[in-house]
Amino acid sequence: MASTKHVYNMNHRRRGFAYIINNVKFDELTDRLGSDVDEERLKERFSALHFTVQSFRNQTRTQMVDVLDKASKDDHSDSDCFVCVILSHGEEDKIYGTDGPVEVTRLLDPFKGHCCGSLAGKPKLFFIQACRGRESDNGVDVLGVKGDAEDEDVDEVAIYRIPREADFLVAYSTVYGYVAWRDKGEGSWFIQALCKVLEEHGTTLDLMTMMTRVNHTVAHDYSAGCKTGIKKQMPCITSMLTKDVFFRPK
Repeated sequence: MASTKHVYNMNHRRRGFAYIINNVKFDELTDRLGSDVDEERLKERFSALHFTVQSFRNQTRTQMVDVLDKASKDDHSDSDCFVCVILSHGEEDKIYGTDGPVEVTRLLDPFKGHCCGSLAGKPKLFFIQACRGRESDNGVDVLGVKGDAEDEDVDEVAIYRIPREADFLVAYSTVYGYVAWRDKGEGSWFIQALCKVLEEHGTTLDLMTMMTRVNHTVAHDYSAGCKTGIKKQMPCITSMLTKDVFFRPK
């Protein structure tokens, strides 16, 4: 068990909001069939973790910006954290609204510590299901992978200043430059894996451990057969978290 100074305070009155932006139909792009399955699974999982879930469907780029700008201006003082899941088309550094792309940074910026004081020092968790390019991953055969981890202690003081960029986690469905796969009947690989891990370990493991298991699940359990061969996918987690995140029951 990690010491309390290395764990975010999740004992506020509310867990917090979980926003789901689900873009299925677009002005000039193909419909994202299977995304409604993702949305329903996500609602179930985050509700089970005591989040207040709100869904926003088929948002233009302006509406996406407005939804998250407004969320950042809400009072989150009695909340543990904030979650946003975006299901859409995408490219390298952009996510699509129904009418065109918007920069990922434009959607995250309102939640930085100097802009959203009631979430300063609290986890801001973004999960993005979207392509990040046009490359596809053919995979590679390996015998095994072995790694180690180590902990590092830091001092704690009563009053402290944190970086504006602190306490974010952005989990992308795929690495930069690559496509993200989605099944029309079962939903996207990444969201399937995320919901499976949250269902099995959501109240016991810390978030980064769970996301590593999501990575493992997508990397090892999913593949697509195409004319050019078997295709794989590797999620990508960008973490600026400074403590462990546990969703223990309230």
